[in-house]
Amino acid sequence: MEIVRAEKYGFCFGVKRAIKIAEEHPGSTTLGPLIHNNMEIGRLKEKFDVSLAHSLDELKDGQATVIRTHGIPKEDLKKLKNKGGKVIDATCPFVTKPQQIVEQMSNEGYDIVIFGDANHPEIKGVMSYAQGPVYAVLGIEDLEKIHLKERVALVAQTTRKIEEYHKIISYLVPRHKEVRVFNTICNATFENQDAAKELAQKADVMIVIGGKQSSNTKQLHSICKRHCPDSYHIESKEELQRSWFENKKVCGVTAGASTPEWIIEEIIGKIREFKV
Repeated sequence: MEIVRAEKYGFCFGVKRAIKIAEEHPGSTTLGPLIHNNMEIGRLKEKFDVSLAHSLDELKDGQATVIRTHGIPKEDLKKLKNKGGKVIDATCPFVTKPQQIVEQMSNEGYDIVIFGDANHPEIKGVMSYAQGPVYAVLGIEDLEKIHLKERVALVAQTTRKIEEYHKIISYLVPRHKEVRVFNTICNATFENQDAAKELAQKADVMIVIGGKQSSNTKQLHSICKRHCPDSYHIESKEELQRSWFENKKVCGVTAGASTPEWIIEEIIGKIREFKV
């Protein structure tokens, strides 16, 4: 069986930057998981003593704290600074941008619509920068339930599919006098998704590697599944099953933006051990 990697996959700019920042601050604590990959978080703890706090209450006063790639709510940032410790901002610049847009547009009187999951940490942070009405939606059915003013500003979660964003835009534009649209989907997301789609169309089985809570990895798996029914989302080599690869000629491999190369190598090595 041939094993083929997607042309684009794995660590994005924002994740590489965040990990480098964490490694440069040994003994610090991240507020929330730095990235959506438990194994990489474990490596940072073991090698650099970078610990994890799930809430502000878990942080000691004066503690050096790293802000996760997804960012944090504006009010939490204020409280964190009041604790008196060093605040190290590892928020991805592609996440900081929609925060700034939402703040500016809401100050100018626009209702804010965010295409994304309201429960995702990135969106919680972005929503917190609105000074007026703000709504997170996942589809047209969500838009139908809310009443928006004539002036609407629209941003997207960085890891969303552009095709789905187009549907939101197409719904809003004919219904409002003014719709300001900002393309805040990350280029790395586009590239990884396009490469995954291309490979899935040729593969007999697809392995999608990434954290189970990673939004962009879930999106990759969804795309692969559409073109290659035997597509599997795994986080570690222990999840692999020999039966997935029996009678398969081409195994495609892709990975989410929070997946380090060492995990990908481990998994490919394990697939080769099956000798199918």
